Amino acid sequence: MTDTSDKSHAAPHRPSHVDNYLVGMLFALLAFFLLAAMNMIAKLLSVNHSVLEISFYRNLIAVMPFLFVVFGMGRRDILKAKGDVKLLIFRSVLGTVSLAVTFAAYAAMPMADTTAFLFTTSLIVPALGFFMLGERVSSFRWSAIAAGFIGVLIMVRPAGDVNVLGVTLALSAAFIHAFLQILLRKLGKVESPETVTFYFLLIGMLVTAVPMPFIFTMPTMEQVPLLIAIGLCGALAQLCLSIAYKNAPANVVTTFNYSGIIWATAFGWFIWSDWPTLNVWIGGVLVILSNLVILWREARAGARQPRAVE
Repeated sequence: MTDTSDKSHAAPHRPSHVDNYLVGMLFALLAFFLLAAMNMIAKLLSVNHSVLEISFYRNLIAVMPFLFVVFGMGRRDILKAKGDVKLLIFRSVLGTVSLAVTFAAYAAMPMADTTAFLFTTSLIVPALGFFMLGERVSSFRWSAIAAGFIGVLIMVRPAGDVNVLGVTLALSAAFIHAFLQILLRKLGKVESPETVTFYFLLIGMLVTAVPMPFIFTMPTMEQVPLLIAIGLCGALAQLCLSIAYKNAPANVVTTFNYSGIIWATAFGWFIWSDWPTLNVWIGGVLVILSNLVILWREARAGARQPRAVE
């Protein structure tokens, strides 16, 4: 029997998604530039405004596009939490604390110094994963973590003047960021990134609104654009990161995090005439190299795992 079906109209099988590394890398670079710009604006505003007040405006402006998408475009699915609601709320509150502490660290120290200390987040994550989630950490990775913290000691400059408040705030922010990443690993298994981000911004706005009657300072006409810009930078950075992770593997996108030291140094030099000391350069390079070694090992481990077809 002859098959008379028209095979020319049969749709060829195409994968639902194909990585585009160039797009992923460009949006990753843009995302980390926007995050650096957000921190730069926060540092500028901290001269006249509390970091809690700055955090409120950042969350208020950033949540508005989400509110439009949810209620204006009917995306009510973003509101539906699929997992542990208490964990989602806890993550949002802790994320708000993290944001305020990060802004305070940038207010207390030069931008490049603060950014270098915040890179220790990636060193703390594997250690927390080991103690909290029972994840395996190889001796090679422990060595990289130890080397990174030697870099921290070099940056602290035990023999010289130490900005105790700034270093304490920066390392506290790094620890909280690492803890948040551990929480996101658990939330990410059941919640969509849109849901997690929306509740972080919404709850963050509500939490920082509580002290506003006591800390509010009337912004000047020159400061209003900065308050709007800090929220837009935060929202656009999240969007760019989503696009970056969609088009390139996580280990590729994460590597561009270290471009932040370039933007931070440039902002600090042009605006505040700050230039990192030799200790910060040496210690920062050691921290970054330690991070890259950990990323390399994670990429090799991931390459050994079979990749699912999406």
